[in-house]
Amino acid sequence: MLVLGIETSCDETGVALYDGARGLLGHVLHSQARLHADYGGVVPELASRDHVRRLLPLTRRLLEQTGSRLGELSVVAYTEGPGLAGALLVGAATAHGLGYALGVPALGVHHLEAHLLSPLLSRPAPAFPFVALLVSGGHTQLMRVDRVGDYELLGETLDDAAGEAFDKTAKLLGLGYPGGPALARLAASGTAGRFTLPRPMLASRDLDFSFSGLKTAVLTVIRGREVDETARADLAAEIEAAIVEVLCAKARAALRHAGLKRLVVAGGVGANLTLRARLAVAAHAHGFEVFYPEIEFCTDNGAMIAFAAAQRLERSPTVTPDSSLGFTVRPRWELETAAR
Repeated sequence: MLVLGIETSCDETGVALYDGARGLLGHVLHSQARLHADYGGVVPELASRDHVRRLLPLTRRLLEQTGSRLGELSVVAYTEGPGLAGALLVGAATAHGLGYALGVPALGVHHLEAHLLSPLLSRPAPAFPFVALLVSGGHTQLMRVDRVGDYELLGETLDDAAGEAFDKTAKLLGLGYPGGPALARLAASGTAGRFTLPRPMLASRDLDFSFSGLKTAVLTVIRGREVDETARADLAAEIEAAIVEVLCAKARAALRHAGLKRLVVAGGVGANLTLRARLAVAAHAHGFEVFYPEIEFCTDNGAMIAFAAAQRLERSPTVTPDSSLGFTVRPRWELETAAR
């Protein structure tokens, strides 16, 4: 079974080929970061138009790099949601058009399910069951994962996601887009503790998150104050420390709640090196394992879409790819409802 995976949920255009017997054959990715940088964030209309320009040329390049042919495809998988409606429609239309032309079905994939399963592409791969920390610009959730398609929501953010908190506070510090990586780079030269920021819901006795207050706290610190480069770096380090401390504490609490010893961290914030270092220390101290996707698969990519589709088709016999020309997208789509 050869699966073409298409990812167009936001500001990255990704395509990949996954073979059920040989594994991941290849993937290519185009980031729109430079396109949106002047606007300080993603402009949905520009994102959609760029997906239209990039998707087919990237697919041709992937086929050339892997020595594959369109006629060999078994399924064309695409991100059905959640994400930006226009961007999702580009991928869905392309997938169904290719599928119809080739006489193969198209399969919509849940974006967060693909992130959640992406560490299974790495070695060693985590065994089921595990707790997953999905942490990105749009989502911060803790899930219990018993098998492909069997997910239980343990906790989620009540407002801003962790990645959103990184981006918003980075903007307050005058950093460019995307803000999260820029803030992490600045934090590496700073020292946490010079400024005091809250650790939202750290003692809430549940598994939910809240990061919206961090933006207000940072704004309060810098309002009416001259902030030199050293102070900016120290404040960035404190922002990062606050977010990471909450993520680590909640992840540990979720493992205790679920009675499990395996934690999977997925999503763009999973590439944060401070988060990885803190979790490594906690794992050693408290006797659990942590698994991540490769750094290149933390952000949105086609490989996770192709892999998730293959896993669904191999392990869930009730999943039926769509052979019709009609399709839909789901800009808002709860992960717990992704089981089919």
